[in-house]
Amino acid sequence: LLAYRRTWRSSVWSSVFGPLFYLGAMGYGLGSLVDKNGTSALGGVPYVVFVAPAVLAVQAMNSGLSNALYPVFGALHWNKIYLAARATMLRPSDIYRGHLLFITMRITMNSACFVVLMAAFGLIRSPWAVLLLPASVLTGFAFATPSAAWAVTLDHDTAMNYPIRFGAVPLMLFSGTFFPIAQLPAWVRPVAYATPLWHGVALCRALTLGDLDAGSVAINVGYLVAMAAIGMWAGSRTFRRRLYV
Repeated sequence: LLAYRRTWRSSVWSSVFGPLFYLGAMGYGLGSLVDKNGTSALGGVPYVVFVAPAVLAVQAMNSGLSNALYPVFGALHWNKIYLAARATMLRPSDIYRGHLLFITMRITMNSACFVVLMAAFGLIRSPWAVLLLPASVLTGFAFATPSAAWAVTLDHDTAMNYPIRFGAVPLMLFSGTFFPIAQLPAWVRPVAYATPLWHGVALCRALTLGDLDAGSVAINVGYLVAMAAIGMWAGSRTFRRRLYV
């Protein structure tokens, strides 16, 4: 927190303005064309209302990944913060969970900014939207824990491009973010339903629109909680192997 007080301005673009412009371009720009052809496939809501909660989930995913990849690698190899912390009474698991707390704070800040923007633009249609913040934080946290667990094992930073290029980008395109999963070919749909981002998008969209089904919500939350728990378990092991002296 002491360090972030001096560097927070550099994250304003990715935290606030980037998602805001993205929502304007996709939700209002592209949405103006989509709405002309009818919104029945979107549940009868304008395209911007359909896409806004998905952009929230995508931002949470990106926040989790961006704060759990290079910062974790750098803390071990570049600024040696992990090595300095390990020289104290802190255990490797303490260092891992402490960094996860900071990552969670960053996800929460970014998500809160976007939820406020959604409310300001009138894109929230249900009182269940009060749960959007914890839902988006859970989505980002589910990506952060396994990413941090993996990043600490690396010796070279080039491998960290792969989760973004071959993970985050395809997930953003094919997880129901910009169009309903039902529009995908039948053989692809089960793959899309199995992706973690789809569960985050579905959860945030259901809370925004008020289209809630207890069973679906339980599956979405359970999936994300399980992914986060597996990541924490793996991280405790990888951090211990990497930092134990």
